[in-house]
Formats: sequence, structure tokens, C-alpha cells
Amino acid sequence: MDDFLDLPTLIAIAVAVFVLFRLRSVLGTRTGNERPPVDRSRSTRPEKTGETSEETVVPLRPRPAQPELDDERRARKLEAEIEQAAAGNAELAAGLKAVVEADPTFSPKGFLEGAKQAYEMIVTAFAEGDRQTLKNLLDKPIYDSFHRAISDREAEGRTVDFTFVGLPKIAIVDAEYDKKDVNVTVDFHAEVVSATRDKDGNLVEGNADQVQTIADEWTFSRNPKSRDPNWKVVATSQLD
Repeated sequence: MDDFLDLPTLIAIAVAVFVLFRLRSVLGTRTGNERPPVDRSRSTRPEKTGETSEETVVPLRPRPAQPELDDERRARKLEAEIEQAAAGNAELAAGLKAVVEADPTFSPKGFLEGAKQAYEMIVTAFAEGDRQTLKNLLDKPIYDSFHRAISDREAEGRTVDFTFVGLPKIAIVDAEYDKKDVNVTVDFHAEVVSATRDKDGNLVEGNADQVQTIADEWTFSRNPKSRDPNWKVVATSQLD
């Protein structure tokens, strides 16, 4: 018994008791009334009076929109776009409404954005002799006329230095649904730098150092029942 209570053993017991006491004072004891750990999926903001805890949870998915409200909002937006595009022209407004009824995906604003891109691509492709791009964007008769003009230019050894600067003015001037296709005609007033040179490099048309304005009227068309969403140019003419 004396060996069990030797001095080293008594010192070890005293140290153990001291450590346990310190841990208790730092960590405390569980009484069963402790608050649970914070749920990280909930908002850290205090709830407002009358607000349920579900309203402070960040949703993983947005709540589904109400279709009737979306349709209502889209109808108002289309009406405003048609009014702006028609600029008081009742016949044009009626034509745009007929296009929308035949092709619910159509909107004047979205169409004009696409028309801007198509116009720049087409006039640039024509200057560069890029037949493949033209073939994708032009109706066959229009493509054939562009193809002949490029071929004639190449046969004469002429080249075109071309830079598209911008489209300061673009407007829809006509729209219709002819019971098969929807057709929208657009006036383009573009700024470009264009210089045509002969095989010897001599300037024969345009000016490489001056911005000039060109004006065209193009008609775009598509079958609203087709799965192909793309429009093609079916008519072109130069404006005075």
C-alpha cells in the first residue's frame, strides 16, 4: 500500500485533477438547454417580425415564373416595340403584328439586332469574295447575282480594300405575312471605307482614306413553320 501511494504517484494524481478542473472551467458542462450549432444554409440576418424561418433560407432554385404574367409582360413589350418601329405608320404596325402572329418568336428589336449583324457580314463577305458566308445568308437568286459580281471582279484582277465602320441608321420599312413566309424589309444607312483597285494596284473606285455612306434596302424572309430559325435575304436594292 505504501508503494502505491509513493510520492511520484501522488504528484501524478494531483496533476490529473488540476487538468480536469481547468477543462471543466473552459468548456463548461452540457445541461440539455444548449443552442444547436448554426445552420450555414440559413441567412445570418435577424428575422423580421412575422417572418418565418423558411423565408431566410437561400433557395437552390428560383421559384417558377407564372406563365400568364410572362405572356402579359411579353405582349406589352412587343406592343411597345411595334409602336416604336412603326413610328406612327399604321400599315407597318399592322404588318408587324401579322408577322408576330405568324411567328411568335419574332420581335422588332431582336430582329433589327440580327439584321445589323447580317448586313455587316454580307457586305464584308462580298468585298472579300467569301462565297460560303454569302451562300449561308442569301436566298439562291440573290446569291447567284453576288457570285457573278465577285467572279467578274476576279476575272478583271480587281481587289477591294474594305472596312465596315458602323450603321448610324437602320429602320424597318415594311413587314408582311404572305400565308407562307414572313417578310421584313429594312433600310440600312452604313458607313464604310472602300477602295477598289485594278490588277496593277491603281485606284478605280472609292477612297481608302475617306469614310463614305452607302444606303441599301434589303428584304429578309423565313418560313415560320420551318425548324430553321434563320432569315435569308431575298431582295436587295440601292437607295438614292
